[in-house]
Amino acid sequence: MRKTLGAIAILMAGTSLAQAEGVLQLYNWGNYTSPELLAKFEKETGIKVTVTDYDANDTALAKIRAGGHGYDLVVPSANYVPIFRDGGLIVELDRSRLKNFGNIAPEWMDVAWDPGRKFSVPWQWGSTGMAVNTKVYGGDINTSAIFLDVPEELKGKINVVPEMSDIVNFAIWYVGGEACTEDTEVLKKARDVLLAAKPDWLSMDYGATERLANNDWAASVNWNGSSMRARILNPDVAYGYPKEGYPLFMDSVTLLADAKNVDEAYQFIDFIMVPENAAMISAFARYANGIAGSDEFMPEDMKTAPEVVTPEEFKAAGNFLPTCSPKSQEYLTAIWTELMK
Repeated sequence: MRKTLGAIAILMAGTSLAQAEGVLQLYNWGNYTSPELLAKFEKETGIKVTVTDYDANDTALAKIRAGGHGYDLVVPSANYVPIFRDGGLIVELDRSRLKNFGNIAPEWMDVAWDPGRKFSVPWQWGSTGMAVNTKVYGGDINTSAIFLDVPEELKGKINVVPEMSDIVNFAIWYVGGEACTEDTEVLKKARDVLLAAKPDWLSMDYGATERLANNDWAASVNWNGSSMRARILNPDVAYGYPKEGYPLFMDSVTLLADAKNVDEAYQFIDFIMVPENAAMISAFARYANGIAGSDEFMPEDMKTAPEVVTPEEFKAAGNFLPTCSPKSQEYLTAIWTELMK
């Protein structure tokens, strides 16, 4: 009997090891990872990628900090990369294992949030703005008033994405402050504007692409790529760039310090820096990427899309959010906590 149980234990251990080989756990934003890319990667490498979605940077950060998650790669936005790095949650990349590292476009190499790209490689980048159904509302959409001083036509019909940094800083810009401010007077004004506006919102949810396309929502604070996807399905959807200020973002792939499938992770990181593969990521989610040479593989409709090509008059209002100081982050979190009640 002992011999039989021992044989079974060995067999089970062997099966477990076999299951652990050739797999990769990717923790990424929802509806953001190209199925075609994953199929191509699996075909070329034999590695099966499992994608787990999240809806906000803070959601991902809390999950990783808690440990025991089982993920290998995570895709934080620019202002969160230093938080992951300084918290010891991600590790410096071994460039000797990344033959395609040189494909990162020069303008995305020495970035403020990761100088020299020691810890991250580009996934996609874009902006957060206002997506509005122009059949419902025909006024100015290039303003944060769309959700902070909601027009009558949009009351009870607008969604606000649950991304703290974007939403609170939108309000800070709207009242004349600077992103990640520690000015308590400005922060109080931003808080008051948000709390006063919330009763006019329908929801605070992530899935804007489908709900804008289906006319479930008449407007949403939303990301540009998602807004383009909604417009393709519903031509009445237009994307606005708030003149008071709006966030730019770049989401980047990072290797978690407690990753189990490290070899597979490096193969995936290297794979997404091939120009044709980077274009495949963009073609699905409709955001620009940071890989040189990918333009020739990009969908034609992205090359002139108003959601991707920012109108000249609104370029100056777009800014990458800095990583907030601990004091500023505490204030923003307090505002967000009150808003979410």
